[in-house]
Order: sequence, then C-alpha cells, then structure tokens
Amino acid sequence: MDIKLILIVTLASIVSLMGTMIGASIGIIIKNPSQKMIGNINGLAAGLMLSVVMMDLIPESIAKVNIFYTVIFCVLGVGIVMLIDLLTGNEKKIFSNSSSKVAFMAAIGLMIHNFPEGIIMGAGFLAQATLGVKMSIVIAVHDIPEGIAVAAPLMASKVKPFKIMLYAFITAFPTLLGAWLGMYIGNISQIILAECLGIASGIMLYVVLGQMIPESFKNGQKLGVTISSLCGVILGIVITNIL
Repeated sequence: MDIKLILIVTLASIVSLMGTMIGASIGIIIKNPSQKMIGNINGLAAGLMLSVVMMDLIPESIAKVNIFYTVIFCVLGVGIVMLIDLLTGNEKKIFSNSSSKVAFMAAIGLMIHNFPEGIIMGAGFLAQATLGVKMSIVIAVHDIPEGIAVAAPLMASKVKPFKIMLYAFITAFPTLLGAWLGMYIGNISQIILAECLGIASGIMLYVVLGQMIPESFKNGQKLGVTISSLCGVILGIVITNIL
C-alpha cells in the first residue's frame, strides 16, 4: 500500500478528530449548551452529510459496480448501524441527567459509532482523493455535537478541562483506526471498494434520517433546524462541486 496515501488518510483522520475536540471545547467554554444550539448544529451536519451521500458516495458506488449491488450494500449498511444503535441504547440522551456515569456511557456509545465513520473515510480516499477530503470535513462537522455530548456532563461533574479534552480525544480515536481498516479493505479490489461505499452510504443515510434530523427537531426549534439543515445541504452541494 502507498505510504503517501497512508499518511494522507492519517492526516485527514486527525482533521476529522478535530471536530470532536472543537465540540469538547465548546462544551467546556459554554458549560451548559442549550438544546436549541445542539439541534441547529445537528441540523447543519445532517444536511451536509445528506448532500455528500446523495451526490458523491452513492454515484461513486454505482459507477464501480451497478445500482443493484449498491442498493443491497446500502441496505446492509443500514442494518449494521441499526445493530450498533441497539447495542449502544440511549447513551446520546445525555442532557437529562448530567453526571460522570452518563458521560462515560455516552463516550462508549460514541466510540463504537466513530469506528465505522473512519471506515467510510478510508474507503472514500481509495475511491477518490477529493471524496476522502469531503468525508473528513463532513465527519468533522458531524462530530462537533458528539464532542459537546462528552464534555457537557463532565463539566457538570467538575472534571478538569484537560481531562475532558483527553477523554474527547480517546472517544474520537476509533475514527483513525477505522480509516486504516477501511483503506486496507477497499484496497483489495474495486468491487470490494464499491461495496464499502454502498455500506457507507447506508450507514450515513440512517444516521442522518433516523437519528440526527429527528433529534434535531426534538432539541431545537422547527424553523431554526429547518434553516440549518437547508444550509447544510447547500454547503454540501458547494463542497461537492468545489473539491
């Protein structure tokens, strides 16, 4: 495998990790971020992710195999993330009872969630360098609310900011491991790469439509979330066409 590609994927993974770190910093500074703020950030990230999936990931998978296989592996991706959802339960509902225990459970759930995100990014870089860059940006934006989710209850429990940033980094680290694995699996053949992209599409569609958008409307105001989601879609269209 090309050493240069490994270094690029590693650097891109670090960029995506910064999303969690930025979110943790927001959680430390604001201490008690409002539900409205979380809802709007989630809406923006959801719109951005939806654009990249529909305009990049799915077309790239179809181009490498065909629409039949893409749909099959997209459905498989949905099944995978639904299973992860069942395993992690309701750890993301962290604002009702702020405590170290709740923060720990949230972190465990997010670590499990971040691993397939890394696989998506690694496979994206093998398909096209620009697709990998887009995925790292999308994941970074998506991970900002996750960083807040880890930091907010820890701040309420009076954990030192340095430790909170360390915990946020540990939570995000599986993204890097997933990126290396995704790059390795996708490097085996173009068909397997297309399958990985199909699975990635299913995962992201479920996360956006089944988790992020419903959670955004529950946390934020309808108009604000709608506008932020539309802004995310438009931003995704711009990024897709520029890169």
